Amino acid sequence: MTPTPNRRTACAALFATALGALAPVLTAHAQGYPAKPVQLVVPFPPGGAVDIVGRLISKKLGEQLGQPIVIENKGGAGTIVGASYVANAAADGYTLLISSGSTFTVNPALHAKLPYDPVKSYEPIGMVARVPLILLANRDVPVNDLKQLIAGVQARPGTYVYGSFGSGTTGHFAAELVWSAIGVKLMHVPYKGSAPAMSDLMGGQIPFTIDTVAAALPQLKSGKIKAIAVTGGTRATQLPDVPTVAESGFAGFAADSWLAVVAPRGLPSEAKARLQKALADTMADAEIRSKLISSGLEPAYEPADAVARRIDEELPRMRAVAQSANIRAE
Repeated sequence: MTPTPNRRTACAALFATALGALAPVLTAHAQGYPAKPVQLVVPFPPGGAVDIVGRLISKKLGEQLGQPIVIENKGGAGTIVGASYVANAAADGYTLLISSGSTFTVNPALHAKLPYDPVKSYEPIGMVARVPLILLANRDVPVNDLKQLIAGVQARPGTYVYGSFGSGTTGHFAAELVWSAIGVKLMHVPYKGSAPAMSDLMGGQIPFTIDTVAAALPQLKSGKIKAIAVTGGTRATQLPDVPTVAESGFAGFAADSWLAVVAPRGLPSEAKARLQKALADTMADAEIRSKLISSGLEPAYEPADAVARRIDEELPRMRAVAQSANIRAE
């Protein structure tokens, strides 16, 4: 039966409506990845080092991808909340995680069970920065370098303590690695964050702390505290006169925090390639690198395979530290 004009008009209208509904899908398919904004999850509250880096790189990364990067702060449980959210997200390239080594090597050392696997749950995109850690002293303590610290502790064993910004944090782990390397033992006093630990260090309630360079810079510049050594493999750009632990007589020592971008495991090859190139180009940008340094961080791009190797190598090391120093999750 031949359709009447009214029926032909109705059919045409329905076809146009269906085509209109499919248009975004067809356009997205034609454009390829990414066809919409990308979510970058920060598993910490706003204002910390990871949040600063995430917001710093998001604009340039979005420009490289041709889509906005939307920051989502999902803090809680030592990054576990945000990390598990991303681990369970669709592996389509539209949900990413930027986090520290806490997620990938510290949490697995502290928790027998996690709602994510540090290796199997994620597809590394690349490392973006190091967060230098530094051993600090109250300005009135008669210790100016690592050798004097060793001599002082050995002369009065069991009397010295040190503070950190929390039990089971990267600072706590790095300090225990330092004590093990130099052959001394100090009692740990955990604080809930850098601010209270720094306050007690300046006030003389504790003689030593280990903290991030970023947190310590204002007090170091004002002379309220002293720098003993940085724990990373290289000197901090903002503190070129402060030696590393390795330079202080313990060759090969290196222990600091690092930040990487990952995606859920199973990422399509096209999305993976786009993300890896976009991140590499972002981290090569001179302005990004300069802003990281001015924030007390160190630009340190590494490709995806290097991040995977770093996690594999660091995991057993952190588990050994947790066991030997009896570090437990709070």
